[in-house]
Amino acid sequence: MKALTAPMGWNSWDCYGAAVTEEIVRQNAEFMAKHLKQYGWEYITVDIQWSQPTADNNEYHPFAELEMDEYSRLIPAENRFPSAAGGKGFGPLAEYIHSLGLKFGIHIMRGIPRQAVHRNTPIKGTDKTARDIAKTNSICAWNTDMYGVDPSKEGARAYYDSLFELYASWGVDFIKCDDICRELPHEEEEMIMLSESLHSCGREMILSLSPGPALLEKAELYKQVSNMWRITDDFWDDWKLLYDMFSRAEKWSIHAGNGHWPDADMLPIGPIRQVYNKDERTKFTEDEQITMMTLWCIMRSPLIIGGEMTGFDAFTMSLLTNEELLKMHANSRHSHQVWRKEIDGVEHILWTSVSAEGGQYIAVFNVGDADSEIAIPLTDLELYKGISGFEIWSGEKFEALTELKVSLKSHGAKAFYFE
Repeated sequence: MKALTAPMGWNSWDCYGAAVTEEIVRQNAEFMAKHLKQYGWEYITVDIQWSQPTADNNEYHPFAELEMDEYSRLIPAENRFPSAAGGKGFGPLAEYIHSLGLKFGIHIMRGIPRQAVHRNTPIKGTDKTARDIAKTNSICAWNTDMYGVDPSKEGARAYYDSLFELYASWGVDFIKCDDICRELPHEEEEMIMLSESLHSCGREMILSLSPGPALLEKAELYKQVSNMWRITDDFWDDWKLLYDMFSRAEKWSIHAGNGHWPDADMLPIGPIRQVYNKDERTKFTEDEQITMMTLWCIMRSPLIIGGEMTGFDAFTMSLLTNEELLKMHANSRHSHQVWRKEIDGVEHILWTSVSAEGGQYIAVFNVGDADSEIAIPLTDLELYKGISGFEIWSGEKFEALTELKVSLKSHGAKAFYFE
């Protein structure tokens, strides 16, 4: 599937880890349909271990018993996803989400369940079994659910074909595939085979690769096989991680384009880590959240909400419903960092992009620990006459400027559109 703009949606991980339930997914889908769909938000994704009946937080239960069908394929745990009863899988939940005008996604792990290999269960459409195709020395370093699949073995492609046949029958629109992005070239052949099975299943699906950091030298491969790939390990509400993202964004921004998007990971905003504390909210300050949204939008990262949407306050909603900001996300082209330097002892970063509708976007970031006031010559932006436009967050308008003067809070940002 071609994702003409970077996908926008919600994922359950930041709030519920492996423990999300159907009730929670439905309540977030209903919130998105009512409050955010009109702004372009559309994907609702169930993250890891939906087949594990006893999952209860962000920690995995080693070698837990998983729900699995007769063909070695994981299926939803019915105690957590009641509509899956009777062999219906995620079909009823996907149907409900589609009825709201949204799209449905699931997380999967690369490979085949270890319990399928241990039980030597069949592969659909073949006389091969899980043990015949497993690559038992290819294991995930942080989760015990799966073995890799050996693409050279007869039955391997049939297994992946059967997986995506199942997901297509459920009505899945988005696949987040984990343990497949940063271990290349060791698992490169399996990635290619998985992608081929997805793209031949008869249903259009976004393919997202995790975890990061992705390998810059493999950028062209990621573009060929997927729609988005993680450029970082799990991103949380920690300024050090956001500061680090600027260097990643600089390297990866040239690879954003029609159908393929470097992914800076989820937006940890609003209530997060709800499995531990219902009162916990993001530790990012409001200025840091503005910085995050500005960087993600000008670099054109996918925008995947991590917070429990039903607990969003007015400020959080303002981050997600700023139409001019989201227009920058959709329309930016040739985004890149112009410079990164200290001005009066405070580190600043300047980004720019052109708009597909004409005009130019500018984003200015203060990544230092003191507030600042700076003046940016228009020649830094390769502009040589007065400019008119507005600041995206405040809406403040200006005309015939010959120099861009910007006041910034520590860890803050401003974004501009020039006509």
